Amino acid sequence: MTSVLYDAPGPKAKARNWIYSGIFLVAAAAVLWWVLSALADKNQLDADKWSPFLDGQVWTTFLLPGLGETLRAGAIAMVIALPLGALLGIGRLSDHTWVRSVVGAWVEFFRAIPVLMLMLFGSAFYVQYTGVDSEVRPLYAVITGLVLYNSAVIAEIVRAGVDSLPRGQTDAAKAIGMRKGQVMTYVLIPQAVTAMLPALVSQLVVILKDTAIGGAVLGLAELLSTYRQISANFSNIIPTLIVIAAIYIAVNFALTSFASWMEGRLRKSKRSTGAVVPADQINAGENTGGS
Repeated sequence: MTSVLYDAPGPKAKARNWIYSGIFLVAAAAVLWWVLSALADKNQLDADKWSPFLDGQVWTTFLLPGLGETLRAGAIAMVIALPLGALLGIGRLSDHTWVRSVVGAWVEFFRAIPVLMLMLFGSAFYVQYTGVDSEVRPLYAVITGLVLYNSAVIAEIVRAGVDSLPRGQTDAAKAIGMRKGQVMTYVLIPQAVTAMLPALVSQLVVILKDTAIGGAVLGLAELLSTYRQISANFSNIIPTLIVIAAIYIAVNFALTSFASWMEGRLRKSKRSTGAVVPADQINAGENTGGS
């Protein structure tokens, strides 16, 4: 019996897979035991290190406000970066050379600069040329850096998503008299959404996590930065970081689960082509003359 991707394993291959799985589980258990032993030796598993997280005041004073700031910065950056990235991606597919050149230069420029540097530039810009209050300046700088960098990456995801569609889609639309804008709006983009969705969700997760850079460098009161106050009060740095990591995992898991559900719904619709954006297309960065 075979599948589309590979031949079904025989008895020897199955036995080999069971052995490999057993070795992996034993190795994982050994690593986990070593980590727990190291934490126990440093008294990091003592009840007094973890008991603060059973107190609602730690959550209402530090963790939940920090999570709220993380979600606020991430959500604002997503709301701005997604449509901006979509417009830039469509611009990269323009039939006009000057549009492709200008948009391509913008995308490649901001995609090549570290997001931390963009945040620092944003902070310096708001200090020198605006009257933004110092209390909200870190939030503005973080959002600026996230939008500039991630809109450039999303533009490449959009370009690659449209390019992943069969060329016959464009030819058929043009054959019935549709203009380039109509082809993009009514034919290509709706179908490409499903292909782009996994890569887009991955980038949204990156946006959410990168808010922590603003807390470390610019003083944004986001989730990760709360470990300083908590550990200073309870001397439990490692337990605090573990709890914060668990919160990040839970939030990002919820985001990816929702996206998986949405992707499943889209793939069942007639708009889906079953295409998926390859990573090499996103990273290729070549200018295309339209689709």
